[in-house]
Amino acid sequence: MKEFAAELQARLNVDTAFTIPIFGGIPVAESVVISWVVIAILASIAWFLTRNMKVQNPGKRQLLAETIVTWLDGFIGEMLGENAKEYTTYLETVILYIGLANIIGLLGMKPPTKDMNVTAALAIMSIILIEAAGIRRRRITGWLHSFTEPIAIVTPINILEIGIRPLSLCMRLFGNVLGSFVIMELIDMLIPVGLPLIFSAYFDIFDGFIQAYVFVFLTALFIAEAVEIPEPSEKKKRKRKSRRQKAQEALEAAEEQIS
Repeated sequence: MKEFAAELQARLNVDTAFTIPIFGGIPVAESVVISWVVIAILASIAWFLTRNMKVQNPGKRQLLAETIVTWLDGFIGEMLGENAKEYTTYLETVILYIGLANIIGLLGMKPPTKDMNVTAALAIMSIILIEAAGIRRRRITGWLHSFTEPIAIVTPINILEIGIRPLSLCMRLFGNVLGSFVIMELIDMLIPVGLPLIFSAYFDIFDGFIQAYVFVFLTALFIAEAVEIPEPSEKKKRKRKSRRQKAQEALEAAEEQIS
């Protein structure tokens, strides 16, 4: 039993792949190296599908690339809404990276997303994009005012969300990927033939893509919420209308005096 637990612990550890011999040695974790592999695979596929592109008479590879991009644009663009479609390309890249990273175990590698440092980095990038999108859309004053919506009393909760959202994104992705990895490792150690292949279809493939979708869906939801400018209440509309009327009346009175 102790040997079984020790073997499982060894597989769960995030080992150092190599050390860069500068500044006293910079350790590079295996999750980083596998992330480089994932990036290299995605870059190679993109290069293969898009090389020698043509405006007229495109080849099958180009048609496949255009089909994938068009589908992703529509799929993620619908999540973001009309006011945030410029962030579609970033989220497409994220969903492809997480999706491939989650199923890389099929190639005998440890998913980099089972390392909390990787999921934390993804979550931090997402929250920076979310808040930047809100500032870009609403400007600084509108962004600051958004913390008081819908009423000022919830301001502390809205401020806490800046930390809660990335923590939620990070732990949800990390927990689900780690849980799937542990279950597959247990099955593989107990029944190494036949059964792991069946469960891999769910825990490695289906669940891996589901977690990629959930991460991107929540990020898109938060971005859409950040760029949404709420309609003014009826009371504010009446006040604005009243101010406009008063300004118009004052202008007309001034014109009469001049004439």
